Amino acid sequence: MRSGAKIGIITGVSIVVLAGGGYGAYSLMGGSDSGSSDAKKPRTVVAEPPSADQAANGAKDFLAAWASGDIAKAASLTDDPAAATTALTAFKDQVKPSALTLTPAGPATPQAFASATGTPTPAKPTGAASATPSATGTPGATDSPSATATPGPTGVLMGFKARAEFEGTSRVWDYNGFLGVVKMSDNTPAVHWAPSVIHPHLSGNETIATQQVFSPPSTVVDRNGKPLQGASLTPALMSTLQDNARKLLPPDPNKDQDAGSAVVITDPSGKTTPDKLFTIVEPKPGKPFKVTIDNTVQAAAEKAMTDLGGKSGSIVAIEPSTGQVLAFANAPATGQNRAFAGLLAPGSTMKIVTSTALLEAGVNPDTVVACPEKSSNPVAIPNDFPGAFPNNTLQQDFMVSCNTAFINQGLTSLKPETLSSTAKDVYGIGMEWKTGLPNADGKIPATPGSKDEQAMNYIGQGKVQMNPLAIASITATVQSGAFKQPILVAGLPQQPAARQISPDVAAKLRAMMNATAVGGTAKDVMAGITDNAGAKTGSAEVQGASTTNSWFTAFRGNIAVAAEVQGGGHGVDAAGPAVASLLKAAGSH
Repeated sequence: MRSGAKIGIITGVSIVVLAGGGYGAYSLMGGSDSGSSDAKKPRTVVAEPPSADQAANGAKDFLAAWASGDIAKAASLTDDPAAATTALTAFKDQVKPSALTLTPAGPATPQAFASATGTPTPAKPTGAASATPSATGTPGATDSPSATATPGPTGVLMGFKARAEFEGTSRVWDYNGFLGVVKMSDNTPAVHWAPSVIHPHLSGNETIATQQVFSPPSTVVDRNGKPLQGASLTPALMSTLQDNARKLLPPDPNKDQDAGSAVVITDPSGKTTPDKLFTIVEPKPGKPFKVTIDNTVQAAAEKAMTDLGGKSGSIVAIEPSTGQVLAFANAPATGQNRAFAGLLAPGSTMKIVTSTALLEAGVNPDTVVACPEKSSNPVAIPNDFPGAFPNNTLQQDFMVSCNTAFINQGLTSLKPETLSSTAKDVYGIGMEWKTGLPNADGKIPATPGSKDEQAMNYIGQGKVQMNPLAIASITATVQSGAFKQPILVAGLPQQPAARQISPDVAAKLRAMMNATAVGGTAKDVMAGITDNAGAKTGSAEVQGASTTNSWFTAFRGNIAVAAEVQGGGHGVDAAGPAVASLLKAAGSH
């Protein structure tokens, strides 16, 4: 309902108290203002209502002047000529009717006015109350009546029939209008000016104009033009995606060919939805709204989440060559879009970023990086397995996910801020992505507060937070050798990372991930899908939880996938099978 216009009953069905000031609120000067005895007295609104004949004549004369295009005369027949001139001129220039017929309809009831404005019919007050909107459209002294409020001028509510015609169409716009007539100090009637005189829905600072209008998309389709399917792709998310895409996509040079036109009321602040009053020319039928989702991959993602057996989780698949999101799914499907907006510690999947920083610092996959039982930081951290492996290389540490090796080597080779800067500069983590849907940016503390916090960062624990969208994008960057910001609609702007990962480092990371898929912690899950592929497992401890969160990420051909399962255990226990099932269904894409 529209709340800009209000009306209060004083007596009978057409006598109303008009908002916008007390007695004599409007002073209309005529002739000389020199102060001589010949100067005309100010013309003001009086408290006494006009007679029925005065009200009828006041409405008739105003409507005749407005319909004939004599804006100056019409405005002079109101109690606020300046505001009336501005509004009537705007109506003429912005709505642009080719002809306007305005026919008096006699006295109107407050109930009819309330119905036309979309506001509730008010109860009969015991004292003075507000009626039509004030001339400014903003609350005035009479908008919230009290026992001490000064009553506004009493007027007569009149109705009229409006008919607007437009060039190029036989359609006519008919609507019921309303205006209040007050009595002036020179015993003449005047229209009490308010935005609702133009149209009952118009109020405040709103504007009314003829605008281009477009049909909504006929349907939402996947990248192959097939109707989009997927329980996680809820109507609310798809509506948000369409709204955001409309704002973010560059202007379509051909869109005018599909446009229609309509009379629309708009709030310049954008706080309310535009109110389409009348369609002058129907727009052409809307075209399908195409997204980057692939129905086949999406179906596999949805099944992977259904197969979790009631556990909460999410999964994302990205095309590395473009950054386009091929699928995302959540468990439960209709809950939070945790695939994009969730934030959880990613566990050892973070070692992809730590390895990037170490490789850029001069450590190589075949460099010996010992894997002791506990790390060297003050609050020592153990591994997920027993024993020490002093002769392990960096690649072997990656394959078995040795926490202590990554912590110790990180503390030795990297500055405290290096991990965060590498994540942002190479992988775009921490930048504001505009994917088309709301998403939470990954978080890595730029300046760890202690050696212990720094140690936790290297293994994806502590204050590090990610979601499958971020981890899938990291894996996609490794696969393609360049960060491509994830998007859900082709053509959306993609922010570049500050720098591209070097081909040498990218090749080494792909080799390390492939070794993990073939003979490391991911080998059982990735069995049969290791061609042109790589993977990394992860499990993240959560304070107060007895079971770790399960993480897994992998690439195969031109597809990169990441998943998390809350309370799923090790990476290969829950997230791993979800990712693998999607990769098998998608093939090498």
